[in-house]
Amino acid sequence: MDDEQPVDLGVSLFIPYRYTEDRIFRAIQDAGFDDWTLVQCRVFQRIAPDGSRLTDLADQAQMSKQSAGVLVDQLERLGYVRRIPDPTDGRARLIVFEERGQRAVEVAKATLDGILAEWKAYLGTRNFTLLHQILDQLREITDPYAR
Repeated sequence: MDDEQPVDLGVSLFIPYRYTEDRIFRAIQDAGFDDWTLVQCRVFQRIAPDGSRLTDLADQAQMSKQSAGVLVDQLERLGYVRRIPDPTDGRARLIVFEERGQRAVEVAKATLDGILAEWKAYLGTRNFTLLHQILDQLREITDPYAR
């Protein structure tokens, strides 16, 4: 008789995310970007390629605007991001990547590509594609930021 309890589905979804986050963070640190924290990275990773408003980052990171602002201030002092006027609204500011931040993004993307290639090799192309399709479909009803 098997006494092992099945893992909760939410935990099963979280484990690969945590694995990916940890591996990307380590790769970024190993590439010389070792002066920031995982919490700062969680805000940084939500910055859109063409920039993001602070209120959007705070909302997506599920934290107060003030907390996100402190983290963005830190990232700005470290040279990862800068604030610029929002071309669509003169009163607003966008947080955009500095060259150093863009280099960190490139390390993160390369690491993620490697992780996904490993998962695809392990699961097989069919199962990997099916997993991706199912998660994309589930995102339609769970992600307020899905486009």
